[in-house]
Amino acid sequence: MKFYQSKIKKAKIYLDNHHCIGVPTETVYGLAANAYSSNAVKKIYKLKKRPKSNPLIVHYYNIKDLKRDCILSNDFLKLYKKFSPGPITYILKLKKDSKISKYVTNNKKSLAVRFSKHSLFQKLLNQLEYPLAAPSANISTKVSAVKVKDVKDEFGQKIKYILDGGSCAVGIESTIINLIGKPSILRLGGLEVSKIQKVLGFKINININPSKKIAPGQSCLHYSPGISLRMNAKNSKNDEAFILIKKKQNKLKNYFYLSYKNDLNEAAKNLYSCLRDIKNKGYKSIAVEKIPNKGLGKTINDRLYRASKFKNSK
Repeated sequence: MKFYQSKIKKAKIYLDNHHCIGVPTETVYGLAANAYSSNAVKKIYKLKKRPKSNPLIVHYYNIKDLKRDCILSNDFLKLYKKFSPGPITYILKLKKDSKISKYVTNNKKSLAVRFSKHSLFQKLLNQLEYPLAAPSANISTKVSAVKVKDVKDEFGQKIKYILDGGSCAVGIESTIINLIGKPSILRLGGLEVSKIQKVLGFKINININPSKKIAPGQSCLHYSPGISLRMNAKNSKNDEAFILIKKKQNKLKNYFYLSYKNDLNEAAKNLYSCLRDIKNKGYKSIAVEKIPNKGLGKTINDRLYRASKFKNSK
């Protein structure tokens, strides 16, 4: 217990002094800073090389803290009661007297908020007098980090501290739902849309490729390992890495498995580590066998589709 307290104390000192640190969540690692401090938030954008137009997700310890900054709707309260803390992010109306930095929202009147299930991150948030803006801890458009090593690979000595919470349990980002006006899904993520619809009692529009982007993860090119990727492949070329989700009789050197049993939850958890591993082993291109487009398979396919845009971005 004392070991965790010392880590949290160290993290708090850096955050109180307007620095960015790496933090663990159940989805992916975040690059965190005081959401009330414009100086701290601007450091996030600079480190990530993130466009200023791309707003940040803000993490709160509990609903009491959130009430200082946002207006809570009935739909939010229903979903919060069922799914938070967990891998879901809510777009809510920002209060006029909120202290959230304008750089977090890109001067918008809405805010993306989340309550992480990771116990160490929760303990940190409970020690702070401000919420944390914490987008994924990676360079913009690149693969998200799911381990401390990934964060170090992305930023090296550029960030002061990484709060080590082990490997991320979910392994892909949160589902984002816009609750301003008629609810709509803005990003597929670690919580299946069907479960959200069941709680709300109606079908939700999915708008993950809007012309006007108001949430993270909507860019055409995203989640890329920095090499070309093609989807729905039946086999691989000689020099390609081949990502599989079902076990094959032949185990070739270029085979990389997200799951041996066609388990979509396991596949989602392993996706980013697999992409990083392939890049680190020197492959110049990736083929991915067809992933079932159901459950978290929809999220995996969304991530792979955006990663596949790398070859068209040159």
